[in-house]
Amino acid sequence: MAKKPFTPIPPMAELPPAEEIDVKEILDKYRSGEIDLICVLGPTASGKTKYAVRLARQINELLKTDRAEILSADSRQVYRGMDIGTGKDLGEYEEIPYHLMDIVDAGTKYNIFEYQRDFEKAYKDIVDRGGIPILCGGSGLYIEAATCGYSLPEVPPDPQLRAELEKKSDEELIAQLASLKPLHNNTDYDTRKRLIRALEIAIFEAEHPVNRSSFLPKNTYYIGTLVSREVRNARIDARLDARLEEGMVAEIRGLIDGTHPALCSDGQAGTPIPPEDLIYYGLEYKFVTLYLIGELTFEQMRAQLATAIHQFAKRQMTWFRGMERKGITIHWTAV
Repeated sequence: MAKKPFTPIPPMAELPPAEEIDVKEILDKYRSGEIDLICVLGPTASGKTKYAVRLARQINELLKTDRAEILSADSRQVYRGMDIGTGKDLGEYEEIPYHLMDIVDAGTKYNIFEYQRDFEKAYKDIVDRGGIPILCGGSGLYIEAATCGYSLPEVPPDPQLRAELEKKSDEELIAQLASLKPLHNNTDYDTRKRLIRALEIAIFEAEHPVNRSSFLPKNTYYIGTLVSREVRNARIDARLDARLEEGMVAEIRGLIDGTHPALCSDGQAGTPIPPEDLIYYGLEYKFVTLYLIGELTFEQMRAQLATAIHQFAKRQMTWFRGMERKGITIHWTAV
């Protein structure tokens, strides 16, 4: 049997150069009005939360008062009861105030318009009280919604349009979506429901003018947490095993059967969340749910979930490098 020709493994994309971050310089820029928001971004398992908390403490030390506050830019940490799977790690914040976590019930479909509205309200509150806002997260869409400086339209459901889109294949829908907006990340179309909703929004936005916001940040200082792919993937694997040991499966089972404390009141079980609604959230909630309903073994769930998180982290970096190609400066720093 003839041997197959050797296919070389493509080289990994080069990491951006690391910088030394001067916290005093950033603080001076904020106090002078040159910037109006600090944003710490990075792929999953890159250490961005720890870095944002440390940055907040450094700012407070320079000011000799507690003024730095953190706003989350995570599309799943908004949900109450989705704690282990989203890695909220609320204990990391300690004395630093945080916002935009645990603000809606698990099982609901929180959207980018609602996030921008809630971000703007929290951001304005911090600024009005003399605080210094630090946005922290890895959801590229949420970061751009918070820092793009214009209001996103609230897009009402369009049953007639949805019925027309349902007739098309996934490939046709993705091609149509790509014709309306750049696809940096496949989170818009990892389920058919999301794909149709993303198209519904993109079509609406193409037909309606965008208005500037009265109170969104206009000049953001972006800091990226830099870690090699090998280290990042090793952290992802170790963190996944830790979350499984901490009870992530039990957490998700409680959401499905209505016994999770976040769903209960007065000692009574709450309304169960249908498995398909948890699958909608992707990653941990998708794969663990598939295991709980018997479609995957535990070993298959663990292996497929690890791979999916690795791929997700890669897509996050692709999104952030895409922001740079659009002219946004990200100050990458090793953590």
